[in-house]
Amino acid sequence: MIKIFKVTAILEGISYLVLFSNMLFIKPTNFELYKKLLFPIGMSHGLLFIGYILLAILLKNAQNWKFKSFAEILAASVIPFGTFYIEKKYLKNA
Repeated sequence: MIKIFKVTAILEGISYLVLFSNMLFIKPTNFELYKKLLFPIGMSHGLLFIGYILLAILLKNAQNWKFKSFAEILAASVIPFGTFYIEKKYLKNA
């Protein structure tokens, strides 16, 4: 299960950055393309975000994460590049 969480963390981080890129770079230049890309990018990011949170909750006891570590893992999902940091810090041996 930890390998699935690792992959989900990486994919969630990538989808977050793609969502920001769509908003910051495509929206000002091509609004029609932005509208077409918003739903599929947003939906995939949303599903990956929910998967990341659920897997973190399931793995909390299995990995013996303390509350502070668990809170850091959850908070990283809303910070750009946060899931990459978590992957390196907590999941590097998976």
